Amino acid sequence: MSAYDFSAPRLHVATDIGLRVAIPLDKAQGNYLGNVLRLSDGDSVLIFNGRDGEWLARLTQEGRRASHLIPQERTREQPAAPDVHYLFAPLKHARLDYVVQKAVEMGAGVIAPVLTRRTQVSRVNTERMTANAVEAAEQCGILAVPEVREPVRLADALAQLEADRLLVFCDEDAPVADAVAALRGADGGGGKARPLALLIGPEGGFDESERALILAHPATVRLSLGPRILRADTAGVAALAVMQAVLGDWR
Repeated sequence: MSAYDFSAPRLHVATDIGLRVAIPLDKAQGNYLGNVLRLSDGDSVLIFNGRDGEWLARLTQEGRRASHLIPQERTREQPAAPDVHYLFAPLKHARLDYVVQKAVEMGAGVIAPVLTRRTQVSRVNTERMTANAVEAAEQCGILAVPEVREPVRLADALAQLEADRLLVFCDEDAPVADAVAALRGADGGGGKARPLALLIGPEGGFDESERALILAHPATVRLSLGPRILRADTAGVAALAVMQAVLGDWR
């Protein structure tokens, strides 16, 4: 049985958190706690901001409206952000929401939309992506909210990667069919964690010039995801699961 209480309401706040330093609630937060969750004066809420750990806070009310949260004690220290970059060709609305939510759950530390020649979506609402990331963190007990980046062209995204960051490239033509074996072969031994990046392409795949750019990265491993063609949003979850199990924080 999990030692974490997932039934407790959790709320992300933007401000710094300090012992008994009142945090004012905006209208949306007050409505959520008071009218949706129907909490009342003195009830407890777990709060976090992605910097100061998780705190148990007491709700105060002004009249019938939820007004402030008063931090009472820190319940968890702030962990380091996962060193996993999730690079992906953006999808449309609901599927993009799903991609962001699952990337947070699977331990991405950076969520970065990448524009390719065959990307079907050119405009990306990063504010909506950030809201989805925060909501996923609230629901899953995650304290390190991923950084959501503005979309960039593939060449720029690759240029921004450090030379030693292992780039996992989902490729149906990968020379090693066994995904676990391919990742273990790229580990280099020693069992030490290394910075990771996962790249998921558009539904039409990468063209040959883009494939050449990807393979030119000094630390690239081509990953097969089995005999079936997966949708881009499914491929991201599957690849993150295998990568975390072999090289990441599932070990």
